[in-house]
Amino acid sequence: MAESYLPALMFVVFALGFAAVMLGLTMILGPKRATAIKDEPFECGSEPIGSPRVKFSVKFYQVAILFLVFDIEVAFLYPWASLFRELSCSVPLDAAGVCTGEASLFGLVEMLIFLAILVVGLAYIWRKKALDWA
Repeated sequence: MAESYLPALMFVVFALGFAAVMLGLTMILGPKRATAIKDEPFECGSEPIGSPRVKFSVKFYQVAILFLVFDIEVAFLYPWASLFRELSCSVPLDAAGVCTGEASLFGLVEMLIFLAILVVGLAYIWRKKALDWA
């Protein structure tokens, strides 16, 4: 069993060794002349404007997190849509993917409950004015 891990272990050792050798060579052979221009912050070829330590409002982060939460919900709709036929059939689908039994509301009700929970959450944060940017 241990011999099956030997190639992976050899690869990890080789990768770490290669990284250490390259890092050591750059420290030994690389130029070390520090100048005032090299010590300046670089922003895509533009001159830096203002301090890089500007604080953002908490509202910015709050809106960003809420966007992510409600954007991820869409990712849950795709698997549901692709499995809707199977979820809405009371018996397993036949080889052709056709429902030979009764249709059920399980798949639809399942997603309606999920969306209802999200709508309640959206109404709550809307009422608390968490989506107001200013």
